[in-house]
Amino acid sequence: MSNENKIIKAGIVGSGFAAKFHLDALKRVYGVQVEIVGAHSKTPENLKRFCEENSVKPFSDLKELIAECDVLHLCTPPFSHEPLAIEILNKNKYVIIEKPLTGYFGNGKEDFSGDNFQREEGFKKAVDSVKNMLEAEKKSSGRILYAENWVYAPAIQKEKELIEKTKSQILWIQAQQSHSGSHSLAYGKWRLSGGGSLMGKGCHPLTGAIYLKHVEGKVKNGKPIRPKSVTCRVHSITRLLNFKNEGHLKDSYTDVEDYALTHVVFEDGTVADITASELLHGGVKNYLEVHANNHRTICNLIPNNAMQTYNPKNSNFEDIYVVEKTGTKEGWSNISPDEAWFNGYQHEMEAFYSSIASGIDPESNSALAADVIITIYSAYISAEQKGKEILIPII
Repeated sequence: MSNENKIIKAGIVGSGFAAKFHLDALKRVYGVQVEIVGAHSKTPENLKRFCEENSVKPFSDLKELIAECDVLHLCTPPFSHEPLAIEILNKNKYVIIEKPLTGYFGNGKEDFSGDNFQREEGFKKAVDSVKNMLEAEKKSSGRILYAENWVYAPAIQKEKELIEKTKSQILWIQAQQSHSGSHSLAYGKWRLSGGGSLMGKGCHPLTGAIYLKHVEGKVKNGKPIRPKSVTCRVHSITRLLNFKNEGHLKDSYTDVEDYALTHVVFEDGTVADITASELLHGGVKNYLEVHANNHRTICNLIPNNAMQTYNPKNSNFEDIYVVEKTGTKEGWSNISPDEAWFNGYQHEMEAFYSSIASGIDPESNSALAADVIITIYSAYISAEQKGKEILIPII
């Protein structure tokens, strides 16, 4: 597709939290004409509610929705991404896949536990899944667009400009996503989520770090600088017998970790340190810090101090959204005046639809997504071996 004046027809697959923020971001796309055709979900009651609340046409048959659309948004749990993406790509349609791209979701047996399978086996299955999706994309006139909003967050994009214009050498990246625990019912069960904090939260800052090294490599040598090796430790703190739950942190995880520390070495010998956890009070902590040879940048996605408010009484703000995952609205709050903007959601959709209209590959594409997933599952092997350095294969 290369006609920028053509109306691009979009469909939403899913009816939960991700589907809602995709839909909201789509409404803010201004450079390309977008028509929202409708939505599909395997859960009829959720689909009915979602469509009624958002004035969207429901589709009970996914094939009918695919047939009427140019691009489909996969806002479903990650275990469903591979088969759905391949089905969409086989119809030569574009697919926007919510992170993480794919993974390993168990052996299909009822007694499967994320605590005791061999990580090497999970790695192989995850790699096979990535390869299957890349092969389907190769055969299709459609493309995979990897919905990692960190890539398009204004702070990260500004850092990209610094790297490109000053030809920076990134020496060390520190990045983190942490909060008090996921609201998703699928989260905390390996067979549904493909892992714990490393997978569900670590994928965001890890993508940001890998993306910026891709940018640096393309500026200098015309090709990305990719991850070479990884060491990792993971822990399940809220599942410890001596953990005392005061009601502020979620502890419903059955067979996944709630803390991960990952050290990545890139092809050029530079490094990144990524932290992800469910152990953080006071909202979300999303940041990425670049230590380069000619500058230092701290990218605060959440929280940031664009707006700070003191509220003496929680009920005053009862019907006011403050910021994601904050435990209380009393006292000082770093209110986000436009959380979606700081997180890059609308910028992400604008970039995706511009790339679809122009036929140009997006910055957050299948190659970036593949690097992230292969790094994550290599990290799980390292964690199983108590932090042994593991080489990351290039596929």
